Amino acid sequence: MEKDITIRSLRFHYTDNRPSGGPAATVVTSDRGVWEPTIILMHGWGCDHTTLASVESVALKSGYRVVNVDFQGFGKSEEPCAVWGVEDYTCAMEEFIEALGIRNPVLLGHSFGGRVGILYASRHPEVKAMILVDAAGIKPRRSFSYYRKVYTFKAIKRMMYLIYGKSKAELKLDARRAKAGSSDYASASPMMRRILSRVVNEDLTDRLPLVKVPVLLVWGENDTATPLSDARTMERLIPDAGLVSFPGCGHYSFLDNPVQFAAVLRSFLGEIAKK
Repeated sequence: MEKDITIRSLRFHYTDNRPSGGPAATVVTSDRGVWEPTIILMHGWGCDHTTLASVESVALKSGYRVVNVDFQGFGKSEEPCAVWGVEDYTCAMEEFIEALGIRNPVLLGHSFGGRVGILYASRHPEVKAMILVDAAGIKPRRSFSYYRKVYTFKAIKRMMYLIYGKSKAELKLDARRAKAGSSDYASASPMMRRILSRVVNEDLTDRLPLVKVPVLLVWGENDTATPLSDARTMERLIPDAGLVSFPGCGHYSFLDNPVQFAAVLRSFLGEIAKK
């Protein structure tokens, strides 16, 4: 079921679906009370909730309520009016989860969604578990040529501000960034390009040891956007983490190998529901 809610003064779109039989079929009772198994799906950059449709199907068949979000600036959610960072997106998720009254959610984050998941779980120990799929969060090592380009661009930016003024200069700079940047960058709006430039440079390595919940890492061994070395770093630094990698798969491992991914996800969700 598609829904909208206002979060941080912006329209926030999401879907909220329960397995056949309704919530009564999935409620788990333990010595800690009643818990409805709920998983929140958080997509990657340039995507929306539909990207994780196959994951949603697996989770529903596993007896979970599935909340699948469009981050602000993606899908049917409104674009931020300021340059947001991972902190802003995480605060929005905190407000969203509180508004829906979700208790002890399982989080699943792909790529950019993994950034939000890491920060959220690092300060919310009540999270039941987390699945990071080809997740971002570790700042890549940069070459000398990269920094040369960055500082050259900053020098050009200062000069253009002096020549054209800020507003006109930013229009020209956005066009230049679009030509030089990635496909994600080129297809984004001017505001979302600025947000992308900010979030890709945010390093969450120091937050990983603070994640005290069970974490499943699922990775494509041929992922070039967030390489397997990132997954190994996360596995080493997160206290309770395990890694499953798929040979021949890239940044969308859940789409490249849907059968194995579904089997791994079902097994993990089944174990978590028993705890």
